[in-house]
Amino acid sequence: MGKKGKRDKKGKGAEKTAAKMEKKVSRRAKKEEEDLEALIAEFQNLDAKKTQVIESSCPPPSPRLNGSLSAHPEKDELILFGGEYFNGQKTYLYNELYVYNIRKNSWSKVEIPNPPPRRCAHQAAVVPTAGGQLWIFGGEFASPNGEQFYHYKDLWVLHLATKTWEQIKASGGPSGRSGHRMVACKRQLIIFGGFHESARDYIYYNDVYAFNLDSFTWSKMTPSGIGPAPRSGCQMATTPEGSVIIYGGYSKQRIKKDVDKGTLHTDMFLLKTEGAGKEEDKWAWSRLNPSGVKPTPRSGFSVAIGPNNRSLLFGGVHDEEEEESIEGDFFNDIYFYDIGKNRWFPGQLKGPKSEKRKRRRGRQAEAEGAGDEEMEKQPPQGPVEIVKEVVAEDGTVMTIKQVISGPAEEKERSESEEEEEDGALGQQVEPCPRSNAMLAVKHGVLYVYGGMFEVGDRQFTLSDLYSIDLHKMEEWKVLVEMDPEAQEWLEESDEEDDDMEGAEGGEEEEESSEEESEDEEGEEQHPSVQPDEKHADYLSRTEQYWIKLARSNMGPDAKEKKVVKVAHAMAKTFYEDSL
Repeated sequence: MGKKGKRDKKGKGAEKTAAKMEKKVSRRAKKEEEDLEALIAEFQNLDAKKTQVIESSCPPPSPRLNGSLSAHPEKDELILFGGEYFNGQKTYLYNELYVYNIRKNSWSKVEIPNPPPRRCAHQAAVVPTAGGQLWIFGGEFASPNGEQFYHYKDLWVLHLATKTWEQIKASGGPSGRSGHRMVACKRQLIIFGGFHESARDYIYYNDVYAFNLDSFTWSKMTPSGIGPAPRSGCQMATTPEGSVIIYGGYSKQRIKKDVDKGTLHTDMFLLKTEGAGKEEDKWAWSRLNPSGVKPTPRSGFSVAIGPNNRSLLFGGVHDEEEEESIEGDFFNDIYFYDIGKNRWFPGQLKGPKSEKRKRRRGRQAEAEGAGDEEMEKQPPQGPVEIVKEVVAEDGTVMTIKQVISGPAEEKERSESEEEEEDGALGQQVEPCPRSNAMLAVKHGVLYVYGGMFEVGDRQFTLSDLYSIDLHKMEEWKVLVEMDPEAQEWLEESDEEDDDMEGAEGGEEEEESSEEESEDEEGEEQHPSVQPDEKHADYLSRTEQYWIKLARSNMGPDAKEKKVVKVAHAMAKTFYEDSL
């Protein structure tokens, strides 16, 4: 009784502390959110001028991260909504709606009257009701300088059959937040976690809410048992029985004035109804201890539900802050969680089927003999982790991990031989390491769009699109290539535009920057001509990384001269930005 009483008191104390912090954050955030509400209202006035649905073919969407990519429940289409882009000076938020036609490999932009306001880090869930519905909850809007935030608590539904947006106004829902997770579970939308941030304070959540898709009402769930600590950016998946699984995530806490400590969570929980479904309102948390090989600790990973009762995790980043440098490991690997077996395992590419490749792999397996214990149970053709370090001029070190789907030495040694013997055996194409990408699965095929990675103080935002058949796990296919030369990065001292222009979406500004970069490219002819001594040293130390990154995104058919040119352009851009 004594121990139980202490635990109960400790739990109640934690609840009171969390409640006080939420009130404190709410008070401080109120003023800055009022300022941003006026800006959001201006954008909504612009959107209100749209009176009819306009669908038009378009190029692939501009670079972005923290949007949502959802599979249409009835058509071979993917739906992209929202997201953000940062160019070094300004943050751009989007509320555009794009549709990707899988069969035609083409994009279209759909303008629908009265859409949700611009946002990122929201959540989207699709249900098959009435020809398909796309539900959107929460997310955030940021001021152009990225110093003020507005966290949404609104709920929207896009009726896919009629192409109409509808805001659902129901009381009793979650507070404003971003970085939360939402899944459709039977006839409910279930929301967990997230965070709310103001200029000076922040709070992370571990509460659970359910929205009933029949009655259109919110309810706050009060599960029994010990659940996950407050966090954002976790993995959330449903089981066929209607339970919910939570894995990982990120949170931070203030350990002293102006000093925060981040935590990468690696624990796992199950939220299920008690009484075998007889009492639907009673839920309970329990801790899961999965077997297999768990993902390495990371944040910013992306999640999706795959075939065969498996959820999956892709990419992410592991940041380690030291006194004089920030080391970030970006990933492009896949981990599967088998829900029925409660087991994690890494996704490994098998490569295209070829007798010659099989024989080559067999010879390599014999030559390698016994590997270390961790790799002992993995097939010989398993992924190899390549670690590249990029050192900025100021001494900042950025480590980027890339998982190459096959022995690197064998690939490099016999690349030309493979191309001559079998056209299918060229350089493996795969997404570059990244975090905050957008994922969707349709017909057992995983699609990965956009995201970002960093080198030093430079953020590199992506707009590429890849796919991989999760049933076969043979190879990645590049559907939309990355264009590194179209990237824009501005130094803070160059800022001259006003806030309104920066927050409006930035498409025209991005297009003009692309034209300028093309002009500069024409003048220079080659980005690495006559580099200064320090630039030459930087290039010599990092050239192979940039070449591999360029080649992996341009595909196996790209000419070597073009690959090198693009690689040098990327290296030169990052070098100059680090000065």
